[in-house]
Amino acid sequence: MMDWTDSHCRVLHRLITRRTRLYTEMVTTGALVHGDVARHLDFNAEEHPLALQLGGSDPAELAQGARLAAQWGYDEVNLNCGCPSERVQRGSFGACLMAEPALVADGVKAMRDASALPVTVKHRIGIDREERYAFVRDFVGTVAERGGCEVFIVHARNAWLKGLSPKENREIPPLRFEVVHRLQRDFPQLTFVINGGITTDAQIEQQLQQLPGVMVGRQAYHEPWSMAGWDARFFGDTARQPAAGTPAAPDRDEVEDRFVAYLARLAAAGVPWGHASRHMLGLRNGQPGARRWRQVWSDPGLKAGPPAVAQRLARAAMQNAAAAQNDLVTP
Repeated sequence: MMDWTDSHCRVLHRLITRRTRLYTEMVTTGALVHGDVARHLDFNAEEHPLALQLGGSDPAELAQGARLAAQWGYDEVNLNCGCPSERVQRGSFGACLMAEPALVADGVKAMRDASALPVTVKHRIGIDREERYAFVRDFVGTVAERGGCEVFIVHARNAWLKGLSPKENREIPPLRFEVVHRLQRDFPQLTFVINGGITTDAQIEQQLQQLPGVMVGRQAYHEPWSMAGWDARFFGDTARQPAAGTPAAPDRDEVEDRFVAYLARLAAAGVPWGHASRHMLGLRNGQPGARRWRQVWSDPGLKAGPPAVAQRLARAAMQNAAAAQNDLVTP
């Protein structure tokens, strides 16, 4: 989810669900060792609970990343062993690390020694055409025994390191949920969270009958309102108690209002708000007039002015489009 789940995105998602754990986009250890740490690690207090996802393979650099995650106040640090992109492979991390479980274990141990934060690993069920269950079983066993990892987030597809784009790697290798279920049976002392192709609450509920957790990625980004019922349905949180001083929003209008207030704070601080507003474009999906609402919010000419002006025009365009649509279907 690089370039997607930035801090602005997570602020929006936290307005919709206050209990779901959010993850950062992958941050490379090289960026933390040699780059602007604050730019990569800063976040807003209301984003908790929040995990920092790291990409890297050098145990010393991973340890430094874990120390920084603790210093910045994250709730978890996660090692990515699932990204199949060639750029990531050139850095010798991501999914190609599944071929080196001992190195992953050393990295996890270094992270755990450097910080009291929970250290988790995200990975695939295999790489290339290697589909033997023993491959992923031995990977998990090594990382758990030698590294001390207790939580594994498993994308239930193989990663093909050659011949497929990252997008194709999310669609072409077949989903094999039963592999993750078997891992949980074989390692009952560990926690497995399943990821990949899960898009509906019913599918989440089905997986939770066999596993402790579910991770939802692009579906949550493209359809953010799909998260609206998660606190009540999956966490039993029906009281809608305030989180970080802000009550959970009851409807899309209020989520939009609060996010526009956030955009206004960015503008007041001299930060262009147009880049942040893109994360909101899926909020109205399925509502009458949503297309016109998205078009107005996407108008580059409006992004130089106050976000409240864009909101007013977008709401009016949505209402007018919805009214015109109703006129067309009225007998």
